Amino acid sequence: MTGWKVGFLCAAPPLTRALAAAHQFLTFTTPPNLQAGVAWGLEHHRGWFDDMPASLQRSRDRLTAGLRAAGYVVLESQGTYFLNVDLAASGIALDDVMFCERCVTDFGVAAIPVSAFFAENAVTTVVRLCFAKSDATLDAAVERLAAARK
Repeated sequence: MTGWKVGFLCAAPPLTRALAAAHQFLTFTTPPNLQAGVAWGLEHHRGWFDDMPASLQRSRDRLTAGLRAAGYVVLESQGTYFLNVDLAASGIALDDVMFCERCVTDFGVAAIPVSAFFAENAVTTVVRLCFAKSDATLDAAVERLAAARK
C-alpha cells in the first residue's frame, strides 16, 4: 500500500522543513483502515493479487533490460518494486543527489538518491527507480535516461 500517505501539514517554514524530513521515515506504516481494505481486496479480488508478482517481475525485467542496453549497471533486485542503479559503475561522475535532481529537472524521470536512507557513511553512487509502472512509462523512462547519459 505504499504511496497511500494520509494527512496534511500547515506550519511555519522552519517547522515544515523539519517535519518534511521526518515524514520520509514515518510513512511506511499502514493505517488500520487501509489494512481492512487490503483484507477486503484479498477476499474479493484474489486473482489480481495472484497475478501481481508475475506482472511486477515482468516490469522489473523490462526496466532492467532497457537500462542495461542504455549502458547503466543495474544491481540485481528481488522482493521489491525498486531497481538500484550503480552510477559509478555506469561511468557517471555525479553523486546520487545531483543525478536525481538532473533526472527530474532535465529529463522528467524521478529517481531516489540512496544516500537519503543513511544517517551516516552514506552510499552516494546508487539511485533507486520504481518499476511498478505501465510499460509505456517504463519505456519512456529508459529513453529519457538513455538521453541523460549523453
